[in-house]
Amino acid sequence: MVAEAFEFVAVPFNSDGWGPPDASDVSSSASSTSVAAANLLPNVPFASFSRSDKLGRVADWTRNLSNPSARPPTGSKSDPSAVFDFSAFAIDEGFGLTSSGGNPDEDAAFRLVDGKPPPRPKFGPKWRFNPHHNRNQLPQRRDEEVEAKKRDAEKERARRDRLYNNNRNNIHHQRREAAAFKSSVDIQPEWNMLEQIPFSTFSKLSFTVQEPEDLLLCGGLEYYNRVFDRTTPKNERRLERFKNRNFFKVTTSDDPVIRRLAKEDKATVFATDAILAALMCAPRSVYSWDIVIQRVGNKLFFDKRDGSQLDLLSVHETSQEPLPEAKDDINSAYSLGVEAAYINQNFSQQVLVRDGKKETFDEANPFANEGEEIASVAYRYRRWKLDENMHLVARCELQSVAELNNQRSFLTLNALNEFDPKYSGVDWRQKLETQRGAVLATELKNNGNKLAKWTAQALLANADMMKIGFVSRVHPRDHFNHVILSVLGYKPKDFAGQINLNTSNMWGIVKSIVDLCMKLSEGKYVLVKDPSKPQVRIYEVPPDAFENDYVEEPLPEDEQVQPTEENAEGAEASVAAAKETEDKKADEAQA
Repeated sequence: MVAEAFEFVAVPFNSDGWGPPDASDVSSSASSTSVAAANLLPNVPFASFSRSDKLGRVADWTRNLSNPSARPPTGSKSDPSAVFDFSAFAIDEGFGLTSSGGNPDEDAAFRLVDGKPPPRPKFGPKWRFNPHHNRNQLPQRRDEEVEAKKRDAEKERARRDRLYNNNRNNIHHQRREAAAFKSSVDIQPEWNMLEQIPFSTFSKLSFTVQEPEDLLLCGGLEYYNRVFDRTTPKNERRLERFKNRNFFKVTTSDDPVIRRLAKEDKATVFATDAILAALMCAPRSVYSWDIVIQRVGNKLFFDKRDGSQLDLLSVHETSQEPLPEAKDDINSAYSLGVEAAYINQNFSQQVLVRDGKKETFDEANPFANEGEEIASVAYRYRRWKLDENMHLVARCELQSVAELNNQRSFLTLNALNEFDPKYSGVDWRQKLETQRGAVLATELKNNGNKLAKWTAQALLANADMMKIGFVSRVHPRDHFNHVILSVLGYKPKDFAGQINLNTSNMWGIVKSIVDLCMKLSEGKYVLVKDPSKPQVRIYEVPPDAFENDYVEEPLPEDEQVQPTEENAEGAEASVAAAKETEDKKADEAQA
């Protein structure tokens, strides 16, 4: 076998730079060089290309060869054995490849080639039977159709969510108004409305008072137990019940010390810290409340009714999530208020050191009888100067005392209660240890008025520290048993700045109400927060109003009867007997 001779092609040298030289610089005597220059890349025909052009396939590896008997003749365009298909390209005379995208037949037969499996639907059968479908071909991927269906489904889901939220907001708005529509006091037709003050005017008020004067300090305080500062959800403490300790909620005019100070003409306006805090934080309130105002001579007394809303603690007052409307429901506003009051009383006594050591003051507790066990509380009577001829005396409460930096510091003790995490959206047991800021922010949103009133009371009493406990139910449906998850401490002035509580605005509200009431004639009046509008009204009432009111006080927890089958049968029997008696009386009245 004779091997063919291999011809060496002369490679021209470019002295001017990189790449082949220009054709004019190449010697005409080199014929092979002329042929090579003629076939250089710039002389190859170029077909324009854009991303929208359809290019034929060179090789198709997706054809199904499972049915060899049905193969068309070899060499035809539809021959499945022809893996390599160059029919989409044409070779011109200059040995350049051009696209045959201009052929309409090729455009009609064009399809994407993708070796990836088609997307599997989440629901329904994988493939539907189609008798017209070519068995030799797999189902085609339709990414655009799948994406379009996803977009349509997402739009439909968003539309349903928007409709659901709108309906929910409307229902919440109706339920919130219905729940808060009832006034804290029944407005009688013979009452005369004198003033109607919207809350928008309160935000513009400002008044600066001087440092108050301490007139008297009564009662006794036990020391705070610092062990509770280390309480966490992992080592929670069971909330105990203090059944034998007495707590007093005495109104202003029934306080013997205030009566004595009024007789000595120490001031012209008298109130308690709870009543002043309700006035100072009135723009934050949502539920209805009322304050009885008595003008006696040149004296003004701010009182509360027996069983007033001020004796209870509101829960979820400023929340957007509506509470159950039924009064018997354990998560209704009334039931939660009673539960919160008991939690605060028990918490304020449990976090104390029980060694018998007690800090005593000028006088004993003015409301306690000899021999009875009373709660740790001190009453601080303080006097503020409102103007040259008017002073205000208020009774302020302190719950504990502690030694901080070798100095005696007074504390106020309060507790927030969690009843069901689904209402607040934050589970204290999971978030309280790692995200205390988020938990406190949620409570400020849901219980802003209550926290503001606690802060105002601490400022009025000149407390050095306010301790706030986080108490939760053992189980969301068990409103008798609770656990202490954590205890946090704040300085009242710093905490007031955090919750945007302006002391000048607080005293501006009090000063405006006092000035308005001092212009009234002698008599009895009631200031009522409107249940459905952000405003307060002042009514003139008869002198004997609220004196014969009977208020059903909630039973203590130990006296509340647990629901059992026997109790239920007994209750049904009692109701039936009462109904029979009423029917007999009605028959006799008709006769």
